[in-house]
Amino acid sequence: MRAPRELIYVWQLPVRLTHWIVALAIVVLAITGIYIGNPYLRGGNFLMLYMKQWHLVFAIVLTCAVVWRLAWLFMGNQWSSWRGFVPFATPGWLKRSFQTMLWYMFLRRRSPDEIGHNPLAAMAYIGIYGLLVLEIFSGFAMNSLSWGGWWAVVFGWIFRFVPANDVRWAHHMIMWLLLGFLVHHIYSSILMDTEERSGLLSSIVTGYKSIRRNS
Repeated sequence: MRAPRELIYVWQLPVRLTHWIVALAIVVLAITGIYIGNPYLRGGNFLMLYMKQWHLVFAIVLTCAVVWRLAWLFMGNQWSSWRGFVPFATPGWLKRSFQTMLWYMFLRRRSPDEIGHNPLAAMAYIGIYGLLVLEIFSGFAMNSLSWGGWWAVVFGWIFRFVPANDVRWAHHMIMWLLLGFLVHHIYSSILMDTEERSGLLSSIVTGYKSIRRNS
């Protein structure tokens, strides 16, 4: 007999919006960024200018989404709060992390009951948002080389510590790390939704998850 379930409003609207905006921005920035680094279509200077403009537009969109999501860590509900991401900030964090790790390693039959992110996923998101911040700073820093002005004041200081070529290389590699995470994120979301039967995939649209009452 299956345990009774209840619908819980987990992901608030700002969380859902930033999730999809960040995902879209990463895809558009990757496509335009790859072209800027290695033009693979004929179009001359016009197409390059077009790609650079869209790259900048979505870089600003990504920046706004990341800043808003970080701010929401201090304004959102308990599943959006910073406490759900920082290790040991919630009761039973270590035990839940261990149980989740056992399930990932196929040493535990049933996935642990989690309403929000499980502890390992939460720590992964800390790393992802760290990469996003680095990607934003490195991208704007490279723009500051040609734009100067206040861009150079805000972002140009990076070149005092890291050569421009290394910043460009890091920017490129972070892009591939983010794309790799995007693929893994889709796979793990489908896996967790199948195992938990919680409506995880639809919850990022509706905000509601179906949770076992003994969770």
